[in-house]
Amino acid sequence: MKRFWAGNNGKKDAERREGEKGKRKRAALAVMCAVLLLAGVGESGNARADIFEAENGGEGSGKEDGTQLQLYSKAAVLMDADSGRVLYGKNEDEKLPMASTTKIMTCILALENGDMEDAVTVSAYAAAQPKVHLGMYQGQEFRLGDLLYSLMLESHNDAAVAIAEHVGGSVEGFADMMNRKAEEIGCEDTFFITPNGLDASAGGEGKVHSTTAADLARIMKYCIGESPKSGEFLEVTRTQSYSFTDTEGKRSYSCNNHNAFLGMMEGALSGKTGFTNNAGYCYVGALRRDGKTFVVALLACGWPNHKSYKWSDTKQLMSYGLENYEYRNVYEETVLQPVLVEGGIPDSGKPYDEAYLQVGTEEEDREINVLLKEGEKVEKNVLLPERLTAPVEKGKQVGTVNYYLNGELLREYPVLTAEDMGRLDFAWMLHYIWKQYSL
Repeated sequence: MKRFWAGNNGKKDAERREGEKGKRKRAALAVMCAVLLLAGVGESGNARADIFEAENGGEGSGKEDGTQLQLYSKAAVLMDADSGRVLYGKNEDEKLPMASTTKIMTCILALENGDMEDAVTVSAYAAAQPKVHLGMYQGQEFRLGDLLYSLMLESHNDAAVAIAEHVGGSVEGFADMMNRKAEEIGCEDTFFITPNGLDASAGGEGKVHSTTAADLARIMKYCIGESPKSGEFLEVTRTQSYSFTDTEGKRSYSCNNHNAFLGMMEGALSGKTGFTNNAGYCYVGALRRDGKTFVVALLACGWPNHKSYKWSDTKQLMSYGLENYEYRNVYEETVLQPVLVEGGIPDSGKPYDEAYLQVGTEEEDREINVLLKEGEKVEKNVLLPERLTAPVEKGKQVGTVNYYLNGELLREYPVLTAEDMGRLDFAWMLHYIWKQYSL
């Protein structure tokens, strides 16, 4: 190794070299400052998506994994009443007449829009409804609350019309209410014409009184859990027998519940039968057991003499749900990498270093309980930009962590910035340069 010894002249040369080095450093900093100011702030980069799979095995449920149940119904659905997810379907989106299962909508609308103590006056049209009927006559009056038991336990067609005319002003007005409610709760393939479910068509429009198994299940889901009057709905539909009189007390009536499913399975919750010549036997029912709630909807489930087919199909579908589906918490802790910030001030305090910002999720609710069958999988999708642009404020949403099941969004958590990030601007650069030459 060479050694250099310097006297006075050497000292002067060293000072000169140091001065030239300082000039080059100042020039480089000036260029950097100019470049930063000219470049400005760029657009955010392309999104980065990372997908993770929750450890729930393979995929598919119901028809998706090839499961085939032997059902009599032309159309059928098993639905998770908590999420609205169809767990098993057979022709579930086919439009078919639904007979007296219609009356679950009539009942819930009466509960939501009527006063149960109101006196309902029977019209000639209501009194003329065909069997099955209560046998009311024109001008007779009933308490609205009493007529709901006639409607749901015995499925009386005259009671349905009397209720509709009282609550909706007319059958047509009440049908409008039914269709609005159906649309509101997500039924896209349902069209109501009558409040009792008798076969009907809408004149020249070519529409018939109809629904789908999936929509019928959605309506029952609403009735038993989402409606503000779900408690009253369950009270009416679970009653085994009920007696009442007209408002004058001149005639007495008794009703018995014809929903035999209530006594067939532990946890049976509610239901409604139906039959017309066009619709065949129909049924919609609900069951709650072991923290799980299911709805079964059946359309065109046989014709006479096959009245029991609907019970066989209902029990088979309910058993399939109970035996194959369990709740699992699919939440996973998410570790997120810092995001590059263009034009940001680096933690190092050096302008030529890259700036990164910490991000995270506010996951107060760390439970995502999902009803899953063995072999189903949940996907977690982390969506973040490749880069941000300074300045960035703390708490700004810059991405999401999403959980999906079979392509349907289950839960979304926002990704937020954990701190402020200032912009590396001209003033900051001048301050940085000043600090370098103040040392």
